[in-house]
Amino acid sequence: MRALSVAALAALAFGIGSARAAQCGDSPEGFKAWLEDFKQVAINDGVSPDVVDSALTNANFDPSVLAHDHGQAALQGNYAAFAARHITPARIKRGKTMLVAYAEPLDRIEQRYGVPGPVLVAIWGLETDFGSGLGSYPTFSALATLAYDCRRGNLYRAELIDALMIVQRGLLTPSQMRGAWAGELGQTQFMPSAYLKYGVSSNGGRGGNLIGNSADALASTANFLQAHGWQRGAKWDEGQPNFAAILEWNNAPIYAKTIGEFADRLAEP
Repeated sequence: MRALSVAALAALAFGIGSARAAQCGDSPEGFKAWLEDFKQVAINDGVSPDVVDSALTNANFDPSVLAHDHGQAALQGNYAAFAARHITPARIKRGKTMLVAYAEPLDRIEQRYGVPGPVLVAIWGLETDFGSGLGSYPTFSALATLAYDCRRGNLYRAELIDALMIVQRGLLTPSQMRGAWAGELGQTQFMPSAYLKYGVSSNGGRGGNLIGNSADALASTANFLQAHGWQRGAKWDEGQPNFAAILEWNNAPIYAKTIGEFADRLAEP
């Protein structure tokens, strides 16, 4: 999970203070009433009523989202088996092609943030198969379902506020916001809070289009890693200086090690 933004933490604190909005459940019953309460929380926290209506009016409870959230086990297993499934010859070949195709922006990104192209392309490939699998879950339904759930509702209420802020700042429209079941967006899968905090364009401007612009997504990923301690010129495998920054990207050691190995393979001549 990407780090929460300051705005999200403020929204979280406000949400905790609202007895009605803090109610939770794991079935559709009560969801719509909870959502109406949450709309007022969002408005009180500075989101415009128009944005709230446009984004949340059609948000629905999605039981498949909870099924995913309650059944995560893929990152608990055997590293060698996990890596073998995800670092395939075809993916390595395509990753090397992407390194060539995006050589110019990757070079600019490395100069600015210190993160080499193979690391960024490895993350890109593992997260969305180089942008070909962004996810099809409507972001506001997914986040609202998780915000209503009793397990981690506080966390996802904060992310839901930040998703609304993405719309309010004009970065994306509600209809554009489709992604993974947990609310991640874009070609390298940022949570809304991280999108607001680390999203940049490939030329260094704030915001960026992390869904439609691959170079922006790569630059934003580098910005995140730099902000979490990436050391220019250092290596990234387990036990090396930059492995800790990759763990900040995804705190599952199996996944972080797979990113490192994939980057190693992409960096080979």
